[in-house]
Amino acid sequence: MYKKFFLLSSSMLILTGCETISNEETKPTIINVQRGQGLPFEVIGSQVWDVKDPLSERTYQIYVSLPSSYARDTERKYPTLYVTDANYAFPIINQLRRRVNGLEDFILIGLSYNKGEDGGLSRRRDYTPTAAGAIGAPPKAVYGGANHYMEYIKSQVIPFVEKKYRSDASRRIYAGHSYGGLFGANVLLNDPSLFSGYILGSPSLWYDNRYTFKHEEEYSKNNTDLKADVFMFIGEYEQAGLGDPKDPNRYNMVTDTNDFEKILLERKYPSLKIKSEVLNDEDHNTIAPRGFTHALKYFFQEKSK
Repeated sequence: MYKKFFLLSSSMLILTGCETISNEETKPTIINVQRGQGLPFEVIGSQVWDVKDPLSERTYQIYVSLPSSYARDTERKYPTLYVTDANYAFPIINQLRRRVNGLEDFILIGLSYNKGEDGGLSRRRDYTPTAAGAIGAPPKAVYGGANHYMEYIKSQVIPFVEKKYRSDASRRIYAGHSYGGLFGANVLLNDPSLFSGYILGSPSLWYDNRYTFKHEEEYSKNNTDLKADVFMFIGEYEQAGLGDPKDPNRYNMVTDTNDFEKILLERKYPSLKIKSEVLNDEDHNTIAPRGFTHALKYFFQEKSK
């Protein structure tokens, strides 16, 4: 029996489900080959599902990659990593976890963009907390949908994943870079228990005159604890960020990240764990693979016995 799920993305990357051969006497065998004949490269072993948002009526796609032990350990529940900007981040992390030694198995979930919409427009709307926008944005850009998108993940995506797969609800990890890091910070301060861990890569904390810092201040007035494990990374060359070149200090992303960590530590939230790294010789466009590698080690490195 052959089984395949596939999607042709705008980048000509196909995500395909495991092709298997099985019968009553044999276990499924993964066919780890490409289709050839000039067809697009496939991320073999992955699955793609449409998960609709009933409120906005937008349909987002989630990409799924199960660990190699999933079919064998049928009673085991797995930690689950949810990553935004899935078109590029999902295949990167999918390969990193196979190459980094000593990582425990986990389910990887890629959160992609609204179907039929430009990815840049989709992420600007869904990952930003206010409607302020940013300098140089396209004319059609809309901002400020982060809270709605967070509720969509909470009410639709996570229940879909945890019903369909053996996902450990106590170990949900979030990962995002740039606006994805900003979105993660927004979730952290709105509904910290939605994920047990947060990977905030090069978070765009400059957005809307450092709105996230005001958000954190409001959170601190109403809460005495922040139960989460946070790992942040930033490249040393992100000092001018992506903002107005006439005012680079306003968008110093290294300073913003360091300041955010400092403020959270000063609150002395008893259940908060936080670590940040400034990685040398990296800028905003090169940092993600290396930063994700460090983050995977932080959350999934198996302890030596």
